[in-house]
Amino acid sequence: MTVKALPQIDASAERFEFLVAPQHAGARLDRFLAEQPEIVAAHLSRSRIKGLIEDDRATLAGETARDPAKKLGAGDHVTLDVPPATPAEPQGEDIALTIVYEDEHLLVIDKPAGLVVHPASAHESGTLVNALIAHCGDSLSGVGGVKKPGIVHRIDKNTSGLLVVAKTDAAHHGLSRLFADHGRKLSLTREYFAFVWGVPDRAHGTVDAPLGRHSTQREKMAVVPEARGREAITHWEKVEDYGVAALMRCQLETGRTHQIRVHMAHIGHPLIGDQTYGAGFKTKVAKLTPAAREIVERLDRQALHAATLGFEHPVTKEEMMFESELPEDLAGLREALAGV
Repeated sequence: MTVKALPQIDASAERFEFLVAPQHAGARLDRFLAEQPEIVAAHLSRSRIKGLIEDDRATLAGETARDPAKKLGAGDHVTLDVPPATPAEPQGEDIALTIVYEDEHLLVIDKPAGLVVHPASAHESGTLVNALIAHCGDSLSGVGGVKKPGIVHRIDKNTSGLLVVAKTDAAHHGLSRLFADHGRKLSLTREYFAFVWGVPDRAHGTVDAPLGRHSTQREKMAVVPEARGREAITHWEKVEDYGVAALMRCQLETGRTHQIRVHMAHIGHPLIGDQTYGAGFKTKVAKLTPAAREIVERLDRQALHAATLGFEHPVTKEEMMFESELPEDLAGLREALAGV
C-alpha cells in the first residue's frame, strides 16, 4: 500500500491516504491507521492517532471522521492529516496579563485580541499558556496536558475578552464539567458582543445548526449535516441598529470552534472584520461614513468580544459573574457606527 501525494491542508501538515482492503473490513479506524507501515514509520502512537481523529484531522469516505472506534468497510478511502509535533513543555514567558479575578483555585483573564491561548504548530511561544506558566509556576493545573495546562475553554486568537483558567486539578475537573454541560443543568453564562454586517429583521433569535470542518478548507468550520457535525446552538439579541450594521449580544448554549462567527454568517450577518467568514461583505464598507470606514479598514480582527462570563465556583460553590468592557478598538468602532 502506498501513500499518494496530496495537497497539504497547510504548509506544515503531512497527509496520509489509504484504501481499505477487504481483509481490513470491520477494523476500527484508529487501529487500522496505527497498523499501516507509513504511520508506523512516522512514529505515530495509537493515542496520538486517536487525538488526531478527535481533532477532525481524519476523513472516511470523504467525510470528517471523529470517532476513533468507527468501523471500516472494504474500499473505504481514509485520510489522516498530521501536523508537526510541538515542543512537549511550553516555557514560561513574561507576557502581561489582565487578571480580573484570582484565588488559589482559578484565574479569570481578560484576554486581548491577538493573543493565542495555547501553543500549536504555528504558535509555539508567546501564548496565554506561556504567560500563565510564568505567573502561576507550579500551581497551574496539569490536567489539560503539558501543552494546555489550566486551559478549560478557548477563545480565538483575534477575539478579545474573558476566560477562566484552572490553577488546581479540582478546579479543572469542576470547570470542565460546567463547560461540558453548556449551562443546561449547571451554572454557566457566556455572552459575547458581536458587530455584524446588516441588521436582522427580528429583535432576537436562535441559530441551531451543527458545525464541522469545511469539506475542502480544513482551517475553516462550516454548517454541516447533523450526521457529520456537532450540535451548535447560539442565541442572539439585537442591541443596536446602525442601518448598514448592528451590534448583537450572542449567548452560547454550546461552545464549538468559531461558533458565533459561522452562525452569524449562516444567517446572513457575518462579523465585521472577519476575513474568513465575511470576506464577501467588503462592499458594505462603502456605505459607511468616512470615520466609520477608516476604523473598519484599520480593524485587523473580527469584531467579537467575550463580554460576560458567569459560573459557579467549582470549589467554593460561590456564584461568580464577570463583565468586560469593549476594548479600545471595538469601542471606537461602536462610536463610529453610531454616526452612520
